[in-house]
Amino acid sequence: MTLTLLFSAPDRAWPSYETALPQALKAAGIEAHVTREAAPEAVDYIIYAPNDMLTDFTPYTRTKAVLSLWAGVEKIAPNPTLTQPLCRMVDPGLAEGMRDYVVGHVMRYHLGMDRHIHGLNGAWDHITPPLARDRSVAVLGLGELGQTCARTLAALGFLVTGWSRRPKEIAGLTCVSGSEGLETVLRRGEIVVLLLPNTPETENTLNAETLALLPKGARIVNPGRGSLIDDDALLAALETGQIGHATLDVFRTEPLPQDHPYWAHPNVTVTPHIAAETRAQTAAEVIAENIRRGEAGEILLHLVDRAAGY
Repeated sequence: MTLTLLFSAPDRAWPSYETALPQALKAAGIEAHVTREAAPEAVDYIIYAPNDMLTDFTPYTRTKAVLSLWAGVEKIAPNPTLTQPLCRMVDPGLAEGMRDYVVGHVMRYHLGMDRHIHGLNGAWDHITPPLARDRSVAVLGLGELGQTCARTLAALGFLVTGWSRRPKEIAGLTCVSGSEGLETVLRRGEIVVLLLPNTPETENTLNAETLALLPKGARIVNPGRGSLIDDDALLAALETGQIGHATLDVFRTEPLPQDHPYWAHPNVTVTPHIAAETRAQTAAEVIAENIRRGEAGEILLHLVDRAAGY
């Protein structure tokens, strides 16, 4: 039987998946028709990113699962009409892109590269950076992306401590959890990487109180979610020197408004949500595998805990 797969996502996503999805499905031995329009009662699986065309999942009575194109599902999971299983995207290409971005900016801070990139103005300022083994890095969030980044930084020799809301044991990493663990990891975090999901519990994880726990002059890298940081508190901490610099890739409002103080702040680097992007080729393989599992009666990959929101 040929399956009907509805691709429901913003128009800009379709060109890269139009070829990648059929190729991945064929390689997985799945007979399927991928379409952008179909009668709801005929749809077996929905490949989805939030869009105005599909906000009510009630008519999709035959649909076995909704397969998100995004790692974050905070805009999908709360939908009361969504009763089908929801799977978030865990894409190897996305993880590799995030790893590259995080390692690049951590190394930038570790080596003090800005001093040389912006010029020493003729001053032979001979400052040797410490070795990685003497630099403490805190990774907040130990999901797939957080683990990938934490492991890579640890392999480079950094003193990595990972924090998650719930206890985790990860080979080769020092892991802490809960409110006490957060205080511990922040007090030692010379460089802090934020890779937590966007939930009510994680909003403003970095606020006036928690920013004050960091070592004086700490650096922040946030490619996770804009809501993880209290913007006013960060700007205040930058002004006092409590935070030395912040690299921010995600924001509460995107694109970041042109009059936002982050743009002009000398100790803020703004990047336009480029840290990690889902790659169609590898993402299509994940989608195809989940459909294969669904048809075989196996447990789907990356099922979302609706109560937790991720």
